[in-house]
Amino acid sequence: MLASRASVAALLPCYSEEKHLRTLLARVQAEVDTVLVVDDGSPDNTAQEAQKAGVECLKHLTNQGKGAAIKTGLRALQERSGIDYVLILDGDGQHLPEEIPRFFDAANQQSAPLILGTRMSDTRTMPWLRRLTNQTMSSQISRVCGQKISDTQCGFRMIRRDFFQGLIAIETNQFDYETEMLVVISRLGGKVGTVPISTVYGDEVSKIHPVRDTMRFLQMMARFRREAKSQP
Repeated sequence: MLASRASVAALLPCYSEEKHLRTLLARVQAEVDTVLVVDDGSPDNTAQEAQKAGVECLKHLTNQGKGAAIKTGLRALQERSGIDYVLILDGDGQHLPEEIPRFFDAANQQSAPLILGTRMSDTRTMPWLRRLTNQTMSSQISRVCGQKISDTQCGFRMIRRDFFQGLIAIETNQFDYETEMLVVISRLGGKVGTVPISTVYGDEVSKIHPVRDTMRFLQMMARFRREAKSQP
């Protein structure tokens, strides 16, 4: 499977992203032929902005979580012929659409079923607490995955078609879905490839709840450890 603008679909899970979405989608459309927005029950005009940009938009009636939005997109895109990869990026402008071709090159060179963007090659503009948290979490998750992954918290990633179904089967629906995605792919024997991307921080507001989502992460890591111990 060769990654190209024709064979890669861009998937943007969105919640309340009306401010910059139309401009961002125009930049994404310059890089790939197929773009899908999943509006995760936004109370604003996210869906309308996607439609004004000429982009297909699926909408959840209620907010279900980023993982649920990604799975909705994967289900829809796996039904379409000619789509060999899905590239996921956020709708808040943290990920540069102009760097999408880097994922094509990495997929074609590394033959990995998942290509993950990494911001850790240049962390000068990354807030120190976020950098420390990212490094700590990436170290723990790398051990669970059995392979070194430098930036497990990056949402800019591309997945090969033959792994869609395994990722749709994940029960997690919140932000921890992106972490579990790495574990599932590793347990299925897949390699996680990487590509350097830019660190971009604008006026976006993080949707991660510090206490609630940290607890979810700790519970997930405890579950991974239990599952590892139960393996023969």
